[in-house]
Amino acid sequence: MRNRIIFILSAIGLLAALASAYIMGIETKAEPPVFEPASNPFANGIYANGIIESYQANGTNINIYPEVSGTVTRILVQEGDTVQAGTPLLAIDDSVQRLTVSQQQSQSEAALAQLQALKAQPRAETLSVSKAQMNLAAANLKTSKDQYDKQKRSYDINPKSISKDALDTAENAWKSAQRNLDVAKRQYDLVRAGAWVYDINNQQKQYEALSNAYRASSALLEKYTVKAPVTGTVLSLNTAVGSFISSQGVYNAYTQTSNPVAIMGSDEGFLAVRCYIDEILIQRLPAPDQIAAQMSIRGTDIKVSLEFVRIQPYVSPKISLSDQRQERVDLRVLPIIFRFRKNADMRIYPGQLVDVYVGQK
Repeated sequence: MRNRIIFILSAIGLLAALASAYIMGIETKAEPPVFEPASNPFANGIYANGIIESYQANGTNINIYPEVSGTVTRILVQEGDTVQAGTPLLAIDDSVQRLTVSQQQSQSEAALAQLQALKAQPRAETLSVSKAQMNLAAANLKTSKDQYDKQKRSYDINPKSISKDALDTAENAWKSAQRNLDVAKRQYDLVRAGAWVYDINNQQKQYEALSNAYRASSALLEKYTVKAPVTGTVLSLNTAVGSFISSQGVYNAYTQTSNPVAIMGSDEGFLAVRCYIDEILIQRLPAPDQIAAQMSIRGTDIKVSLEFVRIQPYVSPKISLSDQRQERVDLRVLPIIFRFRKNADMRIYPGQLVDVYVGQK
């Protein structure tokens, strides 16, 4: 009985093995590729990685950094908006700076008022008081002179009619009145002359200094509204209301790097492709007027002919998109910029990686 069971199990195992061998031997047709891989359209084409950028006559995408630090209070545009140069993009808390501007404006206005007061001298009321004081001194002089003359005549007629001491006192009073009149005249001339030119010049400089400080603070206040430097499209906003930003940009907690607050691109209907050619392949490049290129958009069968724009004549270290060196050796690349006209059916955006073959026309 036991041998029969072993025989039956062996037969079942053999049949299972034969069935598995038959099934595994059946050929299955390979699935067709979802898209054609990038192929070299040139006889001696050079492959390069490319990245899409907004088209600029010079440089790359427009990275926007604020000139002041603070907390974002408003975001005034959305990604994808086309804006004119000078359009406000976002606002930074400016409460402290506004108070500073107001204070310096008041100081400037006070300095101007003081300058105008100096230039308006002599004040009519002050001049009239000084003139009255001069007239009073003249009257006092006449009174003391008359008193002295009377006592002097009496003394000359009869020296015993008045004491020598009284006569000397009257003479001293007369001479003192002369000095008082002289002082009153000088005071009147001083008031009538107005403010000293050096006082006016000093006040003028103070007013100019405070006015410049006020204008500088006002100009700085405008920096708390970040504006579009050019006409173009807002490609990316890397901040939100409540975030702190500075002239270094905004800190990205994911990449642990600082990014621009906003990125803009031109709105000329073109997109640029920046390709990186390995330094050992530079000598194989055709002359600039003979360079041709074709771009393949990854994940699609779309192939686009590229127009040569320029070579960036600086061989730089090869880096990854996180701006970090990944190789253990010093690999360097030469950037070449192409452009193409984007149509409405083409879903491609700045920052996207593409495959590029560079060859000769």
